Amino acid sequence: MNASVFCTTKTVEQAENIVSELQQAGFFNDDISALLPDKRGTKDFAHEHNTKAPEGATTGGIAGLGVGAAVGWLAGIGALAIPGVGPFIAAGPIMAALGGAAVGTAAGGVIGALVGLGIPEFEAKRYDAKIREGNILISVHTDDSKQRDVAKDVFKRNNADDISSASEASAK
Repeated sequence: MNASVFCTTKTVEQAENIVSELQQAGFFNDDISALLPDKRGTKDFAHEHNTKAPEGATTGGIAGLGVGAAVGWLAGIGALAIPGVGPFIAAGPIMAALGGAAVGTAAGGVIGALVGLGIPEFEAKRYDAKIREGNILISVHTDDSKQRDVAKDVFKRNNADDISSASEASAK
């Protein structure tokens, strides 16, 4: 059974610790997602776009996102604007969900992407509200129930909030 385990954190440092521990516990970067508000001001944004070397753009871009190394190593990290919500930084499977059909659907934006990842709509709305308040959403996808328990333990050890799990919708 495909499932994901979710939590929110209040600080980037807390999120970094969780991602690092998940990596040490054997989770792959493609299985870990992070979604956080992009708090860079326009001054930071302007500075980032004045980089000289194209080959340095990726590294500088990640550093410029205001996330540390652990989150920076996740798959597909990037900044995106969600209509009606604002700028976000996303990494992992949630980036694909946000960049895909979920944006612009009736549920729209973050809620649509979370529902697409298997979170019940009422929980997706709660996570959406938490993210809008500045919290960071972290999710781990795994088919293994023991690994889900490991992820939950990592979340608990790091005092994460709103820990839950959801089965992902599968085609019948």
